[in-house]
Amino acid sequence: MEMDTNGTTMSSAAGGASTTTSDSASATSKKNSKKPKYSRFTQQELPACKPILTPGLVITTFTIIGIIFIPIGLVSLSASERVVEIVDRYDEGCVPSNYSNNKLGYIQSSRTNKSCSRTLSVPKLMKSPVFIYYQLDNFYQNHRRYVKSRSDKQLRSKSYESETKNCDPEGLSMEGSPIVPCGLIAWSMFNDTYGFSVKSKTLQVNKKNIAWDSDKGRKFGSDVYPKNFQNGMLIGGAKLNSSVPLSEQEDLIVWMRTAALPTFRKLYGRIEEDLQANEEITVVIQNNYNTYSFEGKKKLVLSTTSWIGGRNDFIGIAYITVGGLCLFLAVNFILLYVIKPRPLGDPTYLSWNRNPSGSPI
Repeated sequence: MEMDTNGTTMSSAAGGASTTTSDSASATSKKNSKKPKYSRFTQQELPACKPILTPGLVITTFTIIGIIFIPIGLVSLSASERVVEIVDRYDEGCVPSNYSNNKLGYIQSSRTNKSCSRTLSVPKLMKSPVFIYYQLDNFYQNHRRYVKSRSDKQLRSKSYESETKNCDPEGLSMEGSPIVPCGLIAWSMFNDTYGFSVKSKTLQVNKKNIAWDSDKGRKFGSDVYPKNFQNGMLIGGAKLNSSVPLSEQEDLIVWMRTAALPTFRKLYGRIEEDLQANEEITVVIQNNYNTYSFEGKKKLVLSTTSWIGGRNDFIGIAYITVGGLCLFLAVNFILLYVIKPRPLGDPTYLSWNRNPSGSPI
């Protein structure tokens, strides 16, 4: 009896230990489990729109897109065509013939006459305001080192005048004083100038409000004045008036908004009077900016605007192309549906129904 009792007792103890070990392992397994907590979101059980793409729905969608896009494209293209634009490349024409094989020597010499006269013909009536742009080609303002070569803190506030750590090699003057504004962007500022006249009458160029208001009010401080700018041995571009705060130097503000592409236009000013058709505009250019060292191009652009902005045929062509393609697909689907109709959800088109024996097709 004692042995049986002890045996039973030992068996019960072993069973209890086994149960405890199993529970402990189960708890550890649950603790280490990476299974997410149940929710309708994780199990993708939330209500969802699951449209059935019936032939009628697809045809209707393509037709509506085509009907909407084509008129928008035609209106945009018409607005773009109404923009009158004059583009004149002058970087080659303004180099004297005796420097035609040494353009870099011409632009770098302080003894050569940089003045150049060009004549532009107005193709159609250009209603005011006529916007004046300069266009540069093959100029990579988006280069990483070039874009970073500036100090936004210094441009905003006089208290950060000595903040030039990102501006090398145009951070400090030869005497060790900070350059304001510092960096390669400001140093390479465009410095060609243009003067316009029609029949010996000078056309005034308005250079006010050519920069963004947000740039003038937030990015360039009214208490920041140019210091030690373009005083080194190597002159990069335009000089700045040291008595005018940066917030009012709009040519600089326009230039400091770097372009994303190597071909870009920047606003130079506005002519605020109409230019009649077939008028001859005489432009006196001071060809100072060096684009010859990197095979760049310089162009003068006169342009009117419309509600869509300047001349831009791409938007209108893109809308017409997409709309036309949608209508083309809609017509093809209609023909396919009429000529070879197919019942929606027909199970006979399933592969296992088309080949019930299971042999390869």
